[in-house]
Order: sequence, then structure tokens, then C-alpha cells
Amino acid sequence: MPETIAQKPAKRFMSLKLKWALGTAVGTLLVSIVVIVAIFSFFTHDLLDQEQDTMDHEMTVISQKLKDINAPLTEDNVHQVLAKEAFAKPERKDSTSVYHRPLLQGLSNSRLNFFVYDRSGKEVFATGKALRPFVNPQRSAISLVRGPQHRIMFGRMPIVDHKGQRIGYLQVEDQLNNYHNLYHRLLLVMLMALCVVFVFSGLIGYFLSWFLLRPINDLQSAMAVVTKDPTKDVRVPETDRNDELSEMSHLFNEMLDQTQRYIDAQSQFVGDVSHELRTPVAIIQGHMEMLDRWGKDDPKILNESIKASLAETQRMNNLVKEMLDLSRADQANLNYHNATTNVREVVQQVFNDFKMLHTDFVFILDDDLKTDLPVKIYRDHLEQILVILCDNAVKYSTDRKEIHLSLSRNFDSAEIGVQDFGEGISADQLDRVFDRFYRVDKARTRKRGGNGLGLSIAKRLIENYHGTITVESQVGSGSLFRVTIPIAKKPDNQK
Repeated sequence: MPETIAQKPAKRFMSLKLKWALGTAVGTLLVSIVVIVAIFSFFTHDLLDQEQDTMDHEMTVISQKLKDINAPLTEDNVHQVLAKEAFAKPERKDSTSVYHRPLLQGLSNSRLNFFVYDRSGKEVFATGKALRPFVNPQRSAISLVRGPQHRIMFGRMPIVDHKGQRIGYLQVEDQLNNYHNLYHRLLLVMLMALCVVFVFSGLIGYFLSWFLLRPINDLQSAMAVVTKDPTKDVRVPETDRNDELSEMSHLFNEMLDQTQRYIDAQSQFVGDVSHELRTPVAIIQGHMEMLDRWGKDDPKILNESIKASLAETQRMNNLVKEMLDLSRADQANLNYHNATTNVREVVQQVFNDFKMLHTDFVFILDDDLKTDLPVKIYRDHLEQILVILCDNAVKYSTDRKEIHLSLSRNFDSAEIGVQDFGEGISADQLDRVFDRFYRVDKARTRKRGGNGLGLSIAKRLIENYHGTITVESQVGSGSLFRVTIPIAKKPDNQK
């Protein structure tokens, strides 16, 4: 398989904070545009409605006055009525009738231009210059039309007398100057508001992203340090914000811890191998040099050297195997974190195996469980732990060849005991019996084939399953090893 060459990432164009700020600003701007357009449309329509209501009201007032002429409209009678009403006074202050109000907004209103026509369409009264030619209206109507510069509002209506006879026509024009002034002012205010919203939302988004993305910056810094030096002891500060980023920081720290354990284990493994293999290699080299110089001609020396070299070779083989087991022990829970085992069955199996292999020993099993009990550990690993403890018990029981195994249950764990009545361990050595390559008596241990790794393997295995292993011992009275393993909870459907 060809190696995959990692491509160098492209140069970053924009930081995540700027992207977040820009995205927040653009999103807020779009929402603001929709809201402002809706508000702007509502107000402009409301302004037009007000202009239309004003025009309709003024047309009604003037048409009612002209209706009282009760004759075909002419310049004289129209001017007489409109001039009279223009200076008339209301009969009472609270009067709301159009017959008792002056044409205050009508003729004097600079926004509106009024045009009165007789029945033939001839103009008989005007307050300004007409923007559109006269059109004979069949009914009252108000409409918006496109003017030279902007829209204009037109109102037309026929004027009838009290008998229902048509006596003329009224046309009103409004250039909507006030409306257009307010329209442009409102549009300017809206645009300024959008600019302010865009700027402030961008600033708020930037500072918010700076606050929320601080864990990512810490992650980035830690990754940069680890990339340069994988052995560097660096961690990401964890927060109590209880969000995805804090969880990611926690997981990243756990990953670094695990990686550091692997690096430490690898370094220790290499150091231990080089240290422990030095002696057997030196022994084999010494025998080979002796044979090369003069020993090959002596059958006795040749036979002794071959046997010694084979023994040291076998010892190196066992040593490498045990060290590999020790290095794998750190990964036990990772590979078998969901495994469960019937502890009673495994203890009985190991008890029967040792009882059969060592017929000169007395093995006693004290089983308080009476029923099967699942524990959270891989079966082969539990068996390996018990074999290590029982094998040590056999090795160091030279006088009283008796081994006791016990099995009981606590509240949330199973407890296994392995007791021998052999040499025992002094108090000053109890804390070191689980260290790598530690031997209570190195000379006697080497003769018995031990490398001082068994208890280290057992401790690593049991601790990776969140269990414990302890030892109580007294010189000349033997040792008692206790192992506790968490009990596996049954699924809800099996309770």
C-alpha cells in the first residue's frame, strides 16, 4: 500500500471569529431588512390612506356646497358659493356637519388643487394649473397616476343637485409632496438603522464568538504544542460551561492523557527490555566467547555452555512475552470495556486446574456466592490474574504446601482472596511488590524462573477494569492477596 501524503492545508483566509461575526451581521441584517420593509410598507400605505381620506373628505365638503346651487354650474355662482364659504364662520364650535364648516382645508390647502367644471366640461373654477386634462367621470373615484417626477393622486366626481340632475364636475389633484417628503425621510432613517444594526450585530457577534470559541483557541494552541513535541505535557483548561466545547476540551485532555500513557509505557518498555535483557545476553556472549577460545574442544564445557545458553534464551523468550503482556494490560479496558464474566465459574476453573497440576499441594476453595455472579472484566484477563496469584503462591510455599482461595460479594463488587502459608513478605517491601521487575529475593526468584513482572501485570489488568488488588503479608506466615472487581449490572429487561 502506498503511503498517503497529507496535503498541506490551504492558508486560512478568514478566522472563525470573523466568519461568525460576519454571519451574525448578515443574518441579522437580512432579518432586519424583512422587518423594516414590512414596517416601511405599512407606514407608506397608511400615509397614502390618510392622503386619500383627506382628499375624499374635501371632495365631499365642496360637492355638498356646490350641490346647494341647484342650477347648472357657472363661474359666477361657483365663485360666489366658494368665496362665501371660504370666509364663513361655523355656527357653533362643536358643529361637525359639513354644511356648517368653512372650506378651511379645501381652497386654502396648498397641497390640493381644486377644479370645477360645468356640464359640458368647461372649467369654471381652479386653484392652480391642472396636471391632467378633464375626463368626464361617471362616478366618484380616487386614483394614483405616474407624474413627471413621482406619483400623483387624482380625485374626480360628478356634482348633482337635489333633484339628482348632473350640474357639473369636480376634480382634485394632490402632488403628495408631504407624502414623498416623509417617504424619503423614513427611507433614510431605515437605511441608517440597517447600517447601525449591521455594525452592532457584527461587533456583538465578534465578541460573542470570542467568548464562546475560547476553548477552540486553547485547543488550537495545545495541538500546535503537541504537534511540535508529542512528549510535551500540555493540557487544555477545562471550563464548567457544560456545553459541547467544554466536553470537547475534556475529551481532548483524556486523549492526551491516554497518548501520554502510551508514550510513557513505550519508553519504559524499551528501557526495561534493554535493562533486563542485558544479563542473559551477557551470559550467552560469555559462553560463546569461551567456546570460541577453548571450550569447544571440551565436551563437558561445550554441553554446559549449550544448556546455559538455551536456558537464558528461554528466559529471554519468557521475559519478552511477559513484557508484551504488561504493555497490553494498559489497553485491556479499551478493547474489552463491555466484557462481562461469571466470576464463580472462572475461580472454580483455576482452582481445579491448579489442584490437578500440583498434586502435592492442598487447595481449599471457600465459596460464599452459591450462585453465578457477572463481573465487568474479560474472562481471559481474570483467569490470567488468578493464575499469576496462584502461581506465586505455589512458588513461595516450600514448607506448608497449602493454598486457600475465597470468593465473596460486597455491595457492588466481587472479592477474591488467594492465601498461601509460605515465606511471606517483609513490611518494608510490601509497597514495592507490584513494581516492574521487583523481586523479594532476586537470587531465589531467578532460580524459580520469575522475572518480577507477574504482579505488575495483574495490577495493571485489574486497575484497567476499575478494580483493586491488595496484599497482606508477614514474614514466615505467608501472604494474602485480595482482588475486588465491579459487579456488572443486568440490563433493565433482565431485572
